[in-house]
Amino acid sequence: MRTYVVRILLAGLTAVLAINLWTGAPLFAIWVGSRVQKGTGLTMSTVLVVMVVLAACVSTLVFALSRVEAAYKTVTGQETQRRTSPWLRSMRGERPELAHQQGLTGFETGLAAPLVPGVVAFEGWFFFFAGSSIG
Repeated sequence: MRTYVVRILLAGLTAVLAINLWTGAPLFAIWVGSRVQKGTGLTMSTVLVVMVVLAACVSTLVFALSRVEAAYKTVTGQETQRRTSPWLRSMRGERPELAHQQGLTGFETGLAAPLVPGVVAFEGWFFFFAGSSIG
């Protein structure tokens, strides 16, 4: 029972970190840039501040996500093995006798789940509600 609760908490933490990776970090970087900006004209120093803050926030969130993934694998008893990305595998690996399907882990599902509704919501807003800035 305790393992089940820890798995749910780690999945929830993964979702929160993933959402903040795509929304919280950029909004925070823009907010910091707005505090640095003097006047109404955009300056390169403000752009640099936004870029540095965004890079620091994203790096911190990615590090936290990797630590949560390690904890999730420890709790679930999954092996921590090196995985090769599909686009880096040889075509020989496409043969049916050599292919073994790996499903998504709970961590990967928790990472992707908040992204899909976010992209759909953005596209809905962009195409139907944003309006045109041209004339």
